[in-house]
Amino acid sequence: MPVTVVVGGQFGGEGKGKVAHFLAREMGAKIAVRVGGSNSGHTVVDPTGTPLILRQLPTPSILPDVTCVLGAGSYIDVDILFDEIARTGLSADRLYIDPNAMVVTDDEINAEKNSSLRESIGSTQSGTGAAVIRRISRDGTARLAKDDDRLKPFIHPVVPFMRDLLSKGERIIIEGTQGFGLSLLHSPYYPYATSRDTSAAAFVSEAGLSPLDVDDIVLVIRTYPIRVGGNSGPLPKEISWDQISDNLIEFTSVTKKIRRVAEFNEDIVKMSILVNQPTRIVLNHLDYIDKEVVSSVDNIKVYIDMIEAKLNFKLAYIGISPSCCIKI
Repeated sequence: MPVTVVVGGQFGGEGKGKVAHFLAREMGAKIAVRVGGSNSGHTVVDPTGTPLILRQLPTPSILPDVTCVLGAGSYIDVDILFDEIARTGLSADRLYIDPNAMVVTDDEINAEKNSSLRESIGSTQSGTGAAVIRRISRDGTARLAKDDDRLKPFIHPVVPFMRDLLSKGERIIIEGTQGFGLSLLHSPYYPYATSRDTSAAAFVSEAGLSPLDVDDIVLVIRTYPIRVGGNSGPLPKEISWDQISDNLIEFTSVTKKIRRVAEFNEDIVKMSILVNQPTRIVLNHLDYIDKEVVSSVDNIKVYIDMIEAKLNFKLAYIGISPSCCIKI
């Protein structure tokens, strides 16, 4: 069945948003599914050339013929969602929300703000983790999308909708969030992890689809991996931004804190390959490496060959700018 899953191979910030947008456009996808919560932001460049950060909607939402789905495994901050609907101009008929998606309440956001998670593990304090805890407590206090009157125009049984399009051979893109190194189940750095599993298999389950539907798993990595600022866990080969460039620095899209950065380390990527079994790998941020490298096609090839040798896996695409992607 024609389902593509986009998954991060490091610690987030790999450029999954621009890849999901690129693939949806190139493959003519009819549905884009965003999983997870508002604790990660994905950036896409809109038709005017303006970067747009989305924390709830999938980045293909800016494409005119794509219907967006928030599955049962989604954690929705309604205010953020409505802001993104307005900014993208998404019409109500192009957004399907599963009745069993979870609504993140003010209580859950405040619970994380009043906790020590920011200091202990670098939490974004979005309330997503607290909502996960409330959901699995099964005490009847969880607020589901079907219980929130504000979401009624968008509530639909999303699984039959997706299944019908799949039966017609239409492509679905699942836009995974965060990175494999943050997986609650598989990260070697637990408890410095997020509140969910961040593997392709988990994303498929959160969307409400079957592993048998998937024919394409796209692993996205970057030349210089990052983690959020603060005490967010180990980052092998960590360096400073000054060691990369005098005028380069990144801020997290949610907390606006300076990201930590490191030299490329293949270990977490190789673990991600073992678990996710990607069909394709995208390497982003080649514009971050030495200008003498990116100024020469031959030098770029040498760098790509080096990464492929480290991973024992051929790259399919590279990214050298905020847009994506160049096939290799």
